[in-house]
Amino acid sequence: MIQLTEVAAGKVKELLVQRGTPESGLRIGVRGGGCSGNSYFMEFCETAAALPGDEVVDSNGVRLVVDLKSMVLLGGTTIDYVEGLMGAGFKFNNPNTKHSCACGESFSA
Repeated sequence: MIQLTEVAAGKVKELLVQRGTPESGLRIGVRGGGCSGNSYFMEFCETAAALPGDEVVDSNGVRLVVDLKSMVLLGGTTIDYVEGLMGAGFKFNNPNTKHSCACGESFSA
């Protein structure tokens, strides 16, 4: 299961309202690429656009859409939203990661 922290869910909801699509969801997944082999991605999506094999879950009031391949690599992941001196963004805390690059945006499992 993939989940958003309360802080991350609040930020996603804020962004959905700013876009004018508060009923939309968030597609979360993994694509090949990056310096460690896989990279995370997040994009807004209509949950009605879920494809066969996608899993739709609710996490702190946000609908998440995840494809089967990504679910295998992201099972147990918690996504947080962090702010710091170097900027702000979403952080994936993935227990399946064997190696990740310094930027934290790509990993191998």
